[in-house]
Amino acid sequence: MTLLRESNLFQLWLTLVSLYEDSACHRLLCRLGSWCNQQIDDSQVLKPLCREGVVAKAWPESQLCRLLTFLFNIPGILLHKLYQALHLTFEDSFFARLAFSMGDSTAIAQSWLIILLWIIPFSHWNNAYTMVAFVLLLVLFYVGSMHRADCRLDFRSIGFYPLVLFGAIVLGVVFSYAPSDSMRFLLYHISAALCVLVTVSAVHKTEDLIRIVTGSSICVLVSSVYGVIQRIQGVEVNASYVDLKLNAGMPGRVMSFFDNPNTFAEVLILLLPLVLALILCSTHLWSKIAFSGIFLVGAAALGMTYSRASWVGIACAMVVLVFLWKPKLIPAFLLLCLVGIPLLPDTIWNRILTITNPADTSTASRFPLYEAAVNVIETSPVTGAGLGTAAVQKFIRDMNLYHGRAPYVHAHNFYLEVWVEAGLLGIVGFVSSMLWNIKRVAHTVRHCGTSAARTIAAAAAAALCGAMVCGLADYLWNYPRVMCIFWFVFAVALAGTKLCRQQADCQD
Repeated sequence: MTLLRESNLFQLWLTLVSLYEDSACHRLLCRLGSWCNQQIDDSQVLKPLCREGVVAKAWPESQLCRLLTFLFNIPGILLHKLYQALHLTFEDSFFARLAFSMGDSTAIAQSWLIILLWIIPFSHWNNAYTMVAFVLLLVLFYVGSMHRADCRLDFRSIGFYPLVLFGAIVLGVVFSYAPSDSMRFLLYHISAALCVLVTVSAVHKTEDLIRIVTGSSICVLVSSVYGVIQRIQGVEVNASYVDLKLNAGMPGRVMSFFDNPNTFAEVLILLLPLVLALILCSTHLWSKIAFSGIFLVGAAALGMTYSRASWVGIACAMVVLVFLWKPKLIPAFLLLCLVGIPLLPDTIWNRILTITNPADTSTASRFPLYEAAVNVIETSPVTGAGLGTAAVQKFIRDMNLYHGRAPYVHAHNFYLEVWVEAGLLGIVGFVSSMLWNIKRVAHTVRHCGTSAARTIAAAAAAALCGAMVCGLADYLWNYPRVMCIFWFVFAVALAGTKLCRQQADCQD
């Protein structure tokens, strides 16, 4: 560390920073940023959008919230009563103290499980792993709650709208066109729900949140390094992934150890903003360097996926992150983006230009999919076809609603697919959940002090925004592992907001 600080490169960096701080460019950008902040504060459009709704305000004290909190905490309450009755026996037992210590470290256990779950190659993956892992984490949480009356599952922070969505998902099985096929997909959603519940409840302090997010950054590192190795070794061009005529000369798309390049890209747009948050909130130089290296490798791997929707999504996520973290940097960020455009490789630039080209076979193939999904909605607008892509495929095949060349897999649109699977209540619950969480983060980060929890919450909300934009052209829940990562990021936003509000209450 001393050698680095005494190096000529470090001294040059300090000199450049000092010159920039005193420059007219810095003063101009600060004034532009202040103007942006003022416009946000005085905007008559943004004020209603950022205001917390009546339902969201009423949820923490509602009878339903209290009932769910009580029911799901019954094991913890009973175990705590047992601990009180046999207090001396448990305290004298080495194994009991060890179990309590492990239960108190649920966040640490989750960080390790995240690494294990998300770096398993697709060829060795089983979706049951996620269910088993989060059930074990829930049991571990209950063990930790045995000797602590304040350690309880937190439904207050999860909110009302995610429960509406989960209820619609359950109804999607009940009213499914193929109930037996839908039941399997319900297990994937239960795993995601457990992920949210355990993540939000296990985070008690900022260190817990940082540990969990650090675990996800290891996933980015391992998968991205493998993706770069694939590029070095060479990837065969797959005609089903790209229009060979319009993308002549483009190399094969890397997919790391996932089954599809779009899937790999979706994982990166969800997790890269969290890595950037770790860079911003790290207090040690070496950790900043390490996370910066992970971010650069991940960004390079994202470029190598040649996933256009994900590129647009990550661009949106970065804009939202800057907007939430430090709005005054928006002019500088936009200027940096404009400077960086000419530096893009030709293959990436040519790929971007095909986004709006109707002659591109990948783009053109989506329109029959959209049409089929709309036909399902028109046929069954309230209940949809049933939970899971298998039930939707069977419904479309039997009703003869799809007339494209390629087989129908899913709608290639997040919103259409949620509607056709979970019905009208599902799409309302889904959109409401996303808007509520993002609004809540935006409101919190603008009214709390600088902290690691604030930065991570902003990054998680930005990642969700990027995923929602990417979802206009793809369905992110097609792979259950990506679904779990999506809801993990959702839970990180909730947990970060919870910590920020707790810190604000302590300061008051």
